[in-house]
Parts: sequence; structure tokens; C-alpha cells
Amino acid sequence: MSTPEHDDVRERLLRSALALAAAGGWHSASLGKVASDAGVPLAEAYAVFPTRLSLLGGLLSRTDERVLADGPADIDDTPRDRLFDVLMRRFDALAADRDGMRAIVRDMPGDPLNALLLAPCFAASMAWMLEAAGLPATGIGGALRVKGLAVVYLATLRTWLDDDSIDMAKTMATLDRNLQRADSLARRLPLRSRHRPVGDVLPPPPPPPEASPSPAAG
Repeated sequence: MSTPEHDDVRERLLRSALALAAAGGWHSASLGKVASDAGVPLAEAYAVFPTRLSLLGGLLSRTDERVLADGPADIDDTPRDRLFDVLMRRFDALAADRDGMRAIVRDMPGDPLNALLLAPCFAASMAWMLEAAGLPATGIGGALRVKGLAVVYLATLRTWLDDDSIDMAKTMATLDRNLQRADSLARRLPLRSRHRPVGDVLPPPPPPPEASPSPAAG
């Protein structure tokens, strides 16, 4: 169980990692530099984040916690609207870290092993987003929803990274379009019951490879 002291060190390290990434790229944010910038002794930094992979996982977890702190989406809304609400909460939670996240997304292709190893953690994040939207993430159907939501999120992330507007109008429009696209495809799949809700998100046709940011994007 975490303590206030542990949480404080964790937050300082994450902030330093993002600041260093924004200033010099993710490749420059070594564990030693992150600890030094945060004013955290190496032994304490190691106890919290022993690897750069765990640091990336910490960024994902912090975003999850911020989204989930607002509780579940309004159950009276449609499944699609609930997914929209939850994913927009996620982008809101990342707003202050946009420069650092932009650097991480840009540089992660140069760190393919960590990007690959981070995939299960990213899938877990998407599963929790589904649960926050009142949609189950278990079983075969849940696995498909997780994959579908991951594609929707990553396809929207590219727009968000370049959307500096206060109201995030471009991001909202892109997210709505991607959810609509996923819903439209799901309705055409022969294995999907006509009576299942729109929130049974299944993977839409993936965007071009260059438009798909790394799962490390938070």
C-alpha cells in the first residue's frame, strides 16, 4: 500500500520525466537524470521506478487514476456517449503534460522493446476506461472492446497532440468521428447481435501506421 511519502516521490519523478522529455526528448530522460532533476536519491527512485518501462507504466497509471477519480460515467447516457465522456476526461487529465507526451510519442519508435512491453499495461488502461463507461472488459467480447477502444483512442491521440485550443474542439470532433466509425463497423459485423448496445466497440479499420502513436502515449 502506498504512503503519502511514496506518492510524493512518485509524482516528482513523473513530473521530472515529462519535463526532461519535453526539453530534450524521451531518449534524454535517463533514470539518473530523472532522479536528479526531481531531487530524489537514486535508491528512492529505484524503489519506485526501477526501469524506464516502469516509469512509462507509472505515467499510464497516473492518468488512469485521474480519470477514475471522477467516478463512472452517467449510466443514463448511451454507451457511445459514456465512452466519449471517459476518453475526453483522459485527454483533460493529460492536458498539462502535452509537451512531454508529445516528445514521448515522437521518440518511442526508437525504443521498440519498451513500446512492445508496455502494451499489456496500455490494454489494462483501456479496460479500466471501459469499466468507467459501464461496459464490461471481460471475456472474448471484452477483449474485442479493449482492442477497439485502443484503436479509437490512439487514432484520436494524434489530433489531441496538435490541438492547442482551449475547448479541444478538434479532439472532440475526431473522437466523435472515430467512435461513430467503430460503431458503424460493429453494426455491420455478422457476429454482432442487432440488439447489442452501441458501446460494444470493435476495432475500426486501423489508421495508416504513421498515424498510430505508441501505447506509451498515456
